[in-house]
Amino acid sequence: MTWVKRGGFALVVLIVLAFAVLVTWEPVMMASAAPPASERTYAAEIIRDEWGVPHITGKTDADTAYGVAIAHAEDDFFTLQDVVAMARGRYGAIAGEDGAKVDYVYHLIDARGTAEREYPGLPADTRALFEAYAAGLNQYAEEHPDELKLANLFPVAGIDVAAGFALRQPFFFGLDGVIGPLVAGEDLRREHGPDLPGFPRPPLEAAAPAPAAAPKQARSLVLPLGEDAEALGSNAFAVAPQKGGGTTTLVSNSHQPLRGGVAWYELVVESGEGWHFAGANFPGSPFPFLGHNEHLGWTNTVNTPDMIDVYQLELDEGGNRYKLDGEWRELESEWVTLPVRMGPVVLPIRKEVLRSVHGPVIRNAKGAFAVRYGGIGQLQQLDAYYRLNKAKTFAEWEGQLSRLAIPSTNFIYADQSGTIAYVYNAAIPNRPEGVKADWRSVLPGDRSDLIWEGAVDYKALPRIVNPASGWLYNSNNTPFTAAGAGSDLDPDAFSPTLGIELKQTNRSWRAYKLLSEAGVLDRATLERIKYDTGYEQDGYIARLFEALEAMPAKGELAKARDLLLSWDFTSDGKGAADAIAMLMIRDFMAADYNNKPFPDVREKLEAAADHLTTHFGRLDPPLGDLVRLRQGKRDLPVDGGSDTLRAATTWDVDDDGRLSLKHGDSFIMWIEWQPGQKVSSRSVQPFGAASTRPQSPHYTDQMALFVEHRLKPVYFWRDDLLASVASRRHTIKSVTNAR
Repeated sequence: MTWVKRGGFALVVLIVLAFAVLVTWEPVMMASAAPPASERTYAAEIIRDEWGVPHITGKTDADTAYGVAIAHAEDDFFTLQDVVAMARGRYGAIAGEDGAKVDYVYHLIDARGTAEREYPGLPADTRALFEAYAAGLNQYAEEHPDELKLANLFPVAGIDVAAGFALRQPFFFGLDGVIGPLVAGEDLRREHGPDLPGFPRPPLEAAAPAPAAAPKQARSLVLPLGEDAEALGSNAFAVAPQKGGGTTTLVSNSHQPLRGGVAWYELVVESGEGWHFAGANFPGSPFPFLGHNEHLGWTNTVNTPDMIDVYQLELDEGGNRYKLDGEWRELESEWVTLPVRMGPVVLPIRKEVLRSVHGPVIRNAKGAFAVRYGGIGQLQQLDAYYRLNKAKTFAEWEGQLSRLAIPSTNFIYADQSGTIAYVYNAAIPNRPEGVKADWRSVLPGDRSDLIWEGAVDYKALPRIVNPASGWLYNSNNTPFTAAGAGSDLDPDAFSPTLGIELKQTNRSWRAYKLLSEAGVLDRATLERIKYDTGYEQDGYIARLFEALEAMPAKGELAKARDLLLSWDFTSDGKGAADAIAMLMIRDFMAADYNNKPFPDVREKLEAAADHLTTHFGRLDPPLGDLVRLRQGKRDLPVDGGSDTLRAATTWDVDDDGRLSLKHGDSFIMWIEWQPGQKVSSRSVQPFGAASTRPQSPHYTDQMALFVEHRLKPVYFWRDDLLASVASRRHTIKSVTNAR
């Protein structure tokens, strides 16, 4: 039996070797060569204020960007590593199957190829910013090897950081809502809305085997790269001095996940080259995306124009060629390796990536579909955001926006001169007006005249500057309600080919009503509006309550129905029905936002009632007992609701039945230019500056402010900062590598 023992031993050896390979192959195979040595030296000073918010100063802009990376890594290197892994197609080695989905899209949309083509052509000072930021990440990784999640993830270069931007940018206008259903072979959904003159709504049906409608916001594949459209929400307000009692006000209230790769990180940057800005960025960015400098400021909300077209391709019998203008063309094919972590091992999964002249191609049981979207293959936003940070006048600022380098998002603007503005920013595809095509449905892929190039002219987009009303807002609603009666834009003035959304949100109805009713929008009045918890009895709310009134019920279900019908339509935590309303509304809001079938009212009410009685022993617990802001050992009650101006939008259900807030009001910034005074601002974050550092005093130190509707000072001016902070100052220097 010696041969049996030998065979068994050999089998064990093979198993051990296979295990060793699965444990070690990914870092070896996926690692890129280290950047060549450079003589560049960076130096940055980081001063943290009493709340731990970093104020980063450098002699040059690049020095400051280097410091941004160091400061952010000190607070949240955990998340930064996820973002770097996404930017290098290696997130599956950290996050398993969910991460591999991100990596697949990384390859599908050619994020790395876009960076390799576009990054070298960016202005030298912009590239210097990214190289410096990469150097800061590399230094932190080298100095803290015990924190590394993945071997050979560092060093990185500026082009790697740029690839992360290329990956993220199309997801803010819903690309995952197209890719996900196509991969799964599901129907796509498009936005519904009331018919307006000049805005015909084509029927949902499309000829089989194509998907049933044009690309909109279904969410079969949800990637951690943009606002979650299941809970889409942001608010922005600007008030001119004539309406604000002499004060120009800008309120930034962009709703993002409270944690993760697109959670806000607050910072102040300053350099000897004139870069001075206070605001917030996402992990992986060397500059803030919103906030203010001395002269002006802006904030953003997500908009949803029709930025994406889907084409059904006609393939030959072999499935490797597609027809275009009567001729057969080869599909571009590339095989990629997706790392998928499963326990201690990482499996190498091979996946074919296809492209046509239209863009990325996905094959499913219904056929082959190519996707083309606004900003495809472009990366000028890296330069545009940097220039916006340093703009001094509205004309200079708008000049950068007019490039349409930033593919989408509304911009709400205010400045020291009292100018306020709203720009429906979107690099909407420049679809030919004279071509007969239903751009809202799946398009035939065999016609080159339907393959557009570039974006529409900036002047074609909705835009309002200094409205007579003296105020502007957006709450992810149509741009045709933004400034009040007499100041709003006429939808008939804009081409239906632009695909501008017509939807309203409850937040929009409330903001429009409250802003219109206000005589003066001073600080106190505007605060009441921003923290409003009311619902208008319109849209999906009206439909829900009509269904409740018509629904027969007995026993406990009747009690739950009657309790909900007694609700005062506010989620302020004072009413007996607030908790059951909170559990009910989110799914109906999500269905309305994402054009999904209206949920079954009885089923949802039964689930809500069962949840409350199971975990609280009653149908009417206080809202604050149900909805919590939780971090570490801190556990605080939160007011607000899904789709209210004080937003507590989505949550995780914890084991004790409480709803732990994960999306809604996040970073809030309140900016004011008062007569004869320099700009000042206040802000708050849900947790604190060091959101993944439990040992830091700034892990949870802003939670009480957040739940109590209070803001802390932003120390924009250095004299104010130094008067308030006497410690935690240090200088960082590094001779680094750069590509």
